Amino acid sequence: MKLSIIIPCYNEEKNIPLILSGFREVIKRGDIELIIVNNGSEDGSRGVLVDLLPQYPFTRSVEIKVNQGYGFGILAGLKEAKGEYIGWTHGDMQTPPSDAIKALEIIEKAGNPKKIYIKGQRKGRPIFDNFFTLGMSIFESLFFGKLFYDINAQPNIFHRSFFESWSNPPYDFALDLYAFYLAKKQGIPMMRFPVLFLKRIYGESHWNKNLYSKWKFIKRTIDFSVNLKKSQK
Repeated sequence: MKLSIIIPCYNEEKNIPLILSGFREVIKRGDIELIIVNNGSEDGSRGVLVDLLPQYPFTRSVEIKVNQGYGFGILAGLKEAKGEYIGWTHGDMQTPPSDAIKALEIIEKAGNPKKIYIKGQRKGRPIFDNFFTLGMSIFESLFFGKLFYDINAQPNIFHRSFFESWSNPPYDFALDLYAFYLAKKQGIPMMRFPVLFLKRIYGESHWNKNLYSKWKFIKRTIDFSVNLKKSQK
C-alpha cells in the first residue's frame, strides 16, 4: 500500500456519502486506501458506513465508541494505516479529495523520499478567518523561532517513519500544530501547495462557530504550545 488517507468523522452522516463518492472519482489505482474513523459520532454515521462501505473496496473504517477529540480519531486511524505514506484530511468536504492524491503525486515526483511533509495552503477563505490564522501563525513563529503559517491547513501527508517518531501526541486540534512542529524540529522538508477551501454543504464546524469558540481554540493552542516547548527542552 502506497498511501493511507485518514478522515476523522464526528457526526458527519450526511457528508460520508459525499466523501466516499468523491474519493471514488479520484482514486484510480489500487495502492491507495481510505480509512474513515467514526470518531464517537452520536448521529447515524455508523449505520451509513455499514450500508455504504461494501460499495467502496478501497475504504475501511475504524470505530470509536466515545469521542475523545479530533486528534484521537486521527491517531486511531494512523495506527491502522498500511501505507508507506500516511496522513489525514478533514471530513467536512471543505478540502477536495483530489488534494490528497495531488500530495502523493508531489511525493512521487520528488523520488519517494522518507523525509518529506506535504501540506496544503488554503485559498478562498473568509477575510476574518484569514486574519485569525495570520495572528496564530505570527504567535507560533515568534514563540518557537521557526516559520509557521496556515497550521491547520489540509491535507497532511508524510512517510510513516515520521509518525513512528511521535511521542505523546495531543488528542485535540493541536495535533496539526504538533505534527508541524516536529517536522520543523526534525528538519523534514515541508512542501506546500494551494488548496481551495470550500463551504460546507452539510453540518457545521465543531469549533469554528463564533468569537467565543475561536477564543477557546486560541487559549488551548497557546497552552499546548507552552507545554510542548517545555517538553522538548
